[in-house]
Amino acid sequence: YAIFSHTWARDGEDEIGFDDLRSGNFLKSSTGWHKIQHCRRQAARDGLQYAWIDTCCIEKRSSAELQEAINSMYHWYSRSNVCYVFLTDARESGVSRIDNAFTRCLWFSRGWTLQELLALKYVYFYDKDWQLLGDKRSLQCWISRAAGIDGDVLRGDYSLQQCSVAMRMSWAARRHTTRVEDRAYSLLGLFDVNMPMLYGEGSKAFMRLQEEIIKTNNDQSIFVWESDQSNHIGMLAPNLEAFEGKGDHFYHTFFPPQGFSLSNSGLLIKMPL
Repeated sequence: YAIFSHTWARDGEDEIGFDDLRSGNFLKSSTGWHKIQHCRRQAARDGLQYAWIDTCCIEKRSSAELQEAINSMYHWYSRSNVCYVFLTDARESGVSRIDNAFTRCLWFSRGWTLQELLALKYVYFYDKDWQLLGDKRSLQCWISRAAGIDGDVLRGDYSLQQCSVAMRMSWAARRHTTRVEDRAYSLLGLFDVNMPMLYGEGSKAFMRLQEEIIKTNNDQSIFVWESDQSNHIGMLAPNLEAFEGKGDHFYHTFFPPQGFSLSNSGLLIKMPL
């Protein structure tokens, strides 16, 4: 099956939802319908039987289904045959203009699209007219520049597990989501953790994400962050911005990370000087 990656229309208007598709109550002139049609046709051309699109394949009124989808999404992407990325603001498909048409696209600033870029090998990028710009390998240098991700990672020479926590956090530091909680929820797959969705908790979602990471990962780079919030107290970062510029922290295989524990009394950790 194929998976579709895109940026949603403002406030979700003009997108085709689960109930819309089931009832047929939508405008066939809408942008959302054109996205579905283009994705379906491309999947058929590629010999694939199915296509999955987040706007219409999740029953978002069901909190149980939405929670399962968010916790499973990275897994769904990684198991797909191909991902089609639709760049609504890419208007130039010529190679000489691809820098302006590609690296400044809104897609590279959205939180959810990070996992869609990294979960699988075959990712193809299309401009607003559904003209192919290239794939993840051929566009590697531009993707690296736009996303702030090293080419070795994009090529798959390094797995996500070989990238430090600080490095993975840095990739998301400049990305944004409509709801503040989704900045944390969109990273679950990148760290291979699961946690319940609690919309309304605000910035606490990012604190819970870090706590879940600590439970399964001894990587001490989770403490490599900086913040100008003078009122913040604690060992965990207050937000993703605190990891901006921390992407150069790699694992040191000659000195494997030591275990540590975090409690309401403080941090117990052993580390080299």
